[in-house]
Amino acid sequence: MRILFLNLYFPPDTSATAKSAESMVHALAQTHEVTVLCGRPSYDPTERRPWKLWQTERLRSKTAQSIGETSRDPAAFTVIRVGSTDYPRIQMNRRILNYLTYMKLAFWRALFIPCDVIFAMTDPPFNGIVGALLSVLKRKPLVYDIQDMYPDMAVAGSIVAPGLLTRFWERLHRWALRRATRIIVLGDDMRARVIAKGPAGPMGIDPAKVFIVRSGVDTPPPNSPVLPLNPEVTRAIRGNFHFVLLHAGNLGFYGAWDTIIAAARKLGNENIGFVFVGDGAERSRLENLAAGATNVRFLPFFPGSDIPSVLAAPDAHIVTIKRGLEGVVVPSKMFGIIAAGKPIVAVAVRETDVATLGAEHGFAICADPANSEELASSIRRLAADRAALAAMSQAAREAAAQYSRANELNTLAGVVEGLGSRP
Repeated sequence: MRILFLNLYFPPDTSATAKSAESMVHALAQTHEVTVLCGRPSYDPTERRPWKLWQTERLRSKTAQSIGETSRDPAAFTVIRVGSTDYPRIQMNRRILNYLTYMKLAFWRALFIPCDVIFAMTDPPFNGIVGALLSVLKRKPLVYDIQDMYPDMAVAGSIVAPGLLTRFWERLHRWALRRATRIIVLGDDMRARVIAKGPAGPMGIDPAKVFIVRSGVDTPPPNSPVLPLNPEVTRAIRGNFHFVLLHAGNLGFYGAWDTIIAAARKLGNENIGFVFVGDGAERSRLENLAAGATNVRFLPFFPGSDIPSVLAAPDAHIVTIKRGLEGVVVPSKMFGIIAAGKPIVAVAVRETDVATLGAEHGFAICADPANSEELASSIRRLAADRAALAAMSQAAREAAAQYSRANELNTLAGVVEGLGSRP
């Protein structure tokens, strides 16, 4: 099949959706002809592109390169970059111009690209709606891959105030969901939220067309050598604490941060440390909230080469989703954590994927994101039970093998297979 793949970000962009898009394209290009329609690199890119109305590149997938295929093989794919603006991601007002210029240019360019299937991700946030409109005009099936749930996320993050705009946006989004032939989501909680957006009956969203493809994790081959860890990273994270909990990543609006800091204060005299590695919109507020707490520390991001050391340093990791955002946010970092053999403290409601999978496989404990006393008690019990901690670590490693990125990408290929096949 000829697949037209729509997403603003694609490498050399370094966003999470750029990396996800790259993995998906590499998998689909093994058996299909894929054309990626993206924008100029703007999300902390490793390199820039000069402005042109559009520019075309012919690339080969990682799999193709590893087995020495030529550029004529099916594993090659095409990238068309339209001349969107490329303002840095930290300039939010101007970043909206990136969204708008991409959508305008990509829409018109897409009309002239032959395809059998349209595959739309969620960058920019209106991309699924654009993909649905193209599927009507081109009379082609739409595969809608939801990495972030909009407008839910924009409202929850106070990016857009509730009102006429968000109601109109939501109505268009529900139309796009109904229009899609296949919908791909990151977890059971997101699947439930998507299905709930459609009314009962023939005008609703058919649950049979909503598929789960999780982020997964790259798992090393059996008996592969263990890479050495950086002792400086371990010392920086662990400090002198007897038991260390780590949250590594974005400190954004989605976390139950007040509950976590309150629990940390309750454990302040028990040699249990809370370490936050990273940055985000909520970091300054959290630092002020934790002022005077001797067992709470904030560290900057470490280089990418030190990620294995960061994952291995604590006794357990915190993954948090505040109440009401289940299915809107699905933290993909969970899979890297369990691949490192580390337990998870899920500060989230039990309906979230991290809590349900953690309970099913035994690698996580769950605490109410609005109850700091429950969270503190759960952490206290875990810190005192080394046998339980070891069992959770073993369960994490075993679960990681079931959620390898290769398996998840095979699931993705199966979802797309058979749509819009040419005679």
